[in-house]
Amino acid sequence: MYPGHWATLKPHTNAVIDATSGANLSWQELDQRSNQVAQLLYARGLRPGDHISLLMQNDLAFFEIAWGAYRSGLYITCINRYLTAEEAAYIINDSNSRALFTSDALAITEELPDLTAACEERFITGASVAGYEAYEGALKTQPKTPLAQQPAGDAMLYSSGTTGQPKGIKRPLSGAHISGGFPGVEINNPYGIDADSIYLSPAPLYHAAPFGYCMRTLALGGQVVMMQRFDPELSLKYIEDYQITHSQWVPTMFVRMLKLADDLRQRYDLSSHRCAIHAAAPCPVEIKHQMMTWWGPILWEYYAGTERNGSTVIGPDEWLAHPGSVGKAHSGVLHICDEDGIEQNPGDEGMIYFEQPAMAFEYHNAPEKTSNATHPTHRNWSSLGDVGYIDEDGYLYLTDRKAYMIISGGVNIYPREIEDALILHPSVEDVAVFGVPNQDFGEEVKAVVQPSNGIAQDGHLVEELMAFAKQHLAAYKIPRSIDFSDELPRLPTGKLYKRLLKEKYWPDKSS
Repeated sequence: MYPGHWATLKPHTNAVIDATSGANLSWQELDQRSNQVAQLLYARGLRPGDHISLLMQNDLAFFEIAWGAYRSGLYITCINRYLTAEEAAYIINDSNSRALFTSDALAITEELPDLTAACEERFITGASVAGYEAYEGALKTQPKTPLAQQPAGDAMLYSSGTTGQPKGIKRPLSGAHISGGFPGVEINNPYGIDADSIYLSPAPLYHAAPFGYCMRTLALGGQVVMMQRFDPELSLKYIEDYQITHSQWVPTMFVRMLKLADDLRQRYDLSSHRCAIHAAAPCPVEIKHQMMTWWGPILWEYYAGTERNGSTVIGPDEWLAHPGSVGKAHSGVLHICDEDGIEQNPGDEGMIYFEQPAMAFEYHNAPEKTSNATHPTHRNWSSLGDVGYIDEDGYLYLTDRKAYMIISGGVNIYPREIEDALILHPSVEDVAVFGVPNQDFGEEVKAVVQPSNGIAQDGHLVEELMAFAKQHLAAYKIPRSIDFSDELPRLPTGKLYKRLLKEKYWPDKSS
């Protein structure tokens, strides 16, 4: 479904609420304003298959623009608001976007017109900025009725670039009318989201998972409660205030909520909360156990990528029986293969592939990257670059990303296992582990720790963490050294720009 359907059933019910300000969009307003966006883009010459870019903080206008693109048969590219002007311009230009929607709240806005000359249609919310047309003024000139034709569009999002240059992920458009369904919604709703659901989104909307699940919730008629930014205590408060039924998180959010004082954790009524979804990064087993103890068995986990080439899902009861797993295949068929593409036995580690009837995506303007993600023999098997294994019951366990693996003296060491151990120390707020040069062994294990507030970054803490690591890890996995950082370069989505940390230690190596 889409806003046009729900606007006829519950026109004055809120579709989206900004939890921070209390501002909202009713279904009728979302329907009409997304129609005006679609009409505007059509009037400016955009046609099905064309591209637009959206560079904005979490804002109600985000949903108007997105649905305007989706009901026009357009590709929409949501851009990380924290990129530099040059990085954002790369994505705008690489995607061949013909229109850009942005906000005066972003520091890089003024630099973009000179860097994106081919993108002639530029709109801005808020104050007037040279090189842009006022969004509200442009919308007022357009009718609130739908286009005569409303083919379904889709997102063409870019990978976060945590291990290299961002890649645009493109899928063919169906050509079907938008009323026939939202792309991906039919395979991504094992969580019971429906027209009565109230979904809390604490993460940035530019990221694939928050954007996709907010849009799917709206497609199914549910209400979205959007946070402008994550805050551990406010998240609990909003669950109570808005009677949240569903939500989605990343493990770093769990860690920060668990580190709240006991009185704050117990202050709020979370009884409406039926389903907490998490993904984007592996969750340490002990952290998830602690969340289950606190929130109850309501945590659902999935493994998937923006590529939408396959997915796994695991419910709370299954996870308690298979701790650490990310579930069984939900979309596609799982395969674990070695470096030569030979399929492995249960329990053996290897590259994770999903099999689909046909290749599900391509990387825009990057055929070599598409080829690198494809199995050497089976052209309908594709990988997200992760390593893992499948147990005898068909449950998938992630080991780490192949690009992050440390090879020390010929031994493979996966940073995730070390990070999962160190994050449990009460003085650790965040941690990253990676390989650094070692003359004898090629690489050695380095940990960079963000201490909790009020904890001194000194030799005493290093000794404490080393002793803790020795209690929980094999000798060859213990970091040879520990450095400190006031804040790790982690995206608000939970993903870590680990390559930025590695570059400090590998001057001639950026991956």
